[in-house]
Amino acid sequence: MPLTCWIASANEPASDFPVQNLPYGVFRQAGRQRIGVAIGDQILDLGACAHAGLLANLSSNLLTACSADWLNPLMSLGPSAWSELRNHLIALLSADSDASNRERVAPCLVPMRDVQMQLPAQIGDYTDFYASIHHARRVGALFRPDNPLLPNYKHIPIAYHGRSSSIVASGSDIRRPLGQTKSVSGSPGFGPSRSLDYELEVGLFIGPGNPLGAPIPIAQAEQHIFGLCLVNDWSARDVQTWEYQPLGPFLAKSFATTVSCWVVPLAALVPYRAKVPSRDPGDPEPLPYLRPPSLQCGAIDLTLEAHLQSRLMCTTGAPAMQLSATNLQHLYWTPAQMLAHHTSNGCNLRPGDLLATGTVSGPEDGSEGCLLEKRGNHEPLCLPSGELRTFLEDGDRVTLRAWCQKPGLPRIGFGECTGTIAPAAVPSQV
Repeated sequence: MPLTCWIASANEPASDFPVQNLPYGVFRQAGRQRIGVAIGDQILDLGACAHAGLLANLSSNLLTACSADWLNPLMSLGPSAWSELRNHLIALLSADSDASNRERVAPCLVPMRDVQMQLPAQIGDYTDFYASIHHARRVGALFRPDNPLLPNYKHIPIAYHGRSSSIVASGSDIRRPLGQTKSVSGSPGFGPSRSLDYELEVGLFIGPGNPLGAPIPIAQAEQHIFGLCLVNDWSARDVQTWEYQPLGPFLAKSFATTVSCWVVPLAALVPYRAKVPSRDPGDPEPLPYLRPPSLQCGAIDLTLEAHLQSRLMCTTGAPAMQLSATNLQHLYWTPAQMLAHHTSNGCNLRPGDLLATGTVSGPEDGSEGCLLEKRGNHEPLCLPSGELRTFLEDGDRVTLRAWCQKPGLPRIGFGECTGTIAPAAVPSQV
């Protein structure tokens, strides 16, 4: 019999947060910040659970981590502690929990509508990969039609170091960035970006880190991943085109990155693990340090979507338009390979660090993970309102969603990753 929860909303088929999920997040209510677990349309306040003695059987380190303001202490404890806490929470929330437990747990539940969600962790460092080969090919074809992929792409997970200080929680407005761009005349000018784009990505929050100088072997890489979230690494394409040579993205990316507020643990995704897709004939074998011990479960069958709602659509009540639908299985490099490569030179990761996959795109039309890729069609998007879009306009709201689902198994959702474009600052005031 499928596992169910005594909280009715968690059992609804469309719920992102059944008892099999139990993602972690950070919320504020009445001026206080604490960590919680999403269950249906409620949040289980872990600090309140600790205070009520509901976590008394857990180890002291776990008890302390559950009372923290951020998820970093919990992230640092590792898979054994995460499993201990997860099993305990399932026992508290499952439908076969006894009535006395329910009476004690109920006061620790907070309706989601009554809180303000925060970033899940104090993010010390942020790295953005370029792990989708379909994205890399489409973008490369725009600039190098005869040679879309650079020679290193199939040998090495490409990435750049992002800016953690400008990472914001889902729901935050995104101010259109100012930047230097190349004009038609060839001389650069400075002003608001005219080519603002979204990027549909998945983020990996790091759990236990590694000492400086000590690489993480690929066989152990997933033990260092606390969980997954959604990421929108907004991009100013016109700024990027002018500045990216020779050192890559800089101001075109550092103005804002949005992350979803709930972190889905790897344990919740076990039933949805998938075989790593076969590489094309003739593709090189990964070097030994990037070869996983098994290809049977290195990928994740995770559906990803991006939606756009303009200011006019919002005003008239028109629903958001789907921009993209793809799947995380389309990555060329797996999460374990990204992490193993990141640390292969001895780089030290720390609890709460964020790694992102880069734009996730599929091979077919409609699976492009950003607007830049759609430029290959040479036709602007026509919104249901009749408006046209090549890139994002002020007032546009972009919403990313993701979920896993299979016959006979519950929907494991990620919540939303949403941002609305606000007008640029006046250049004279910058």
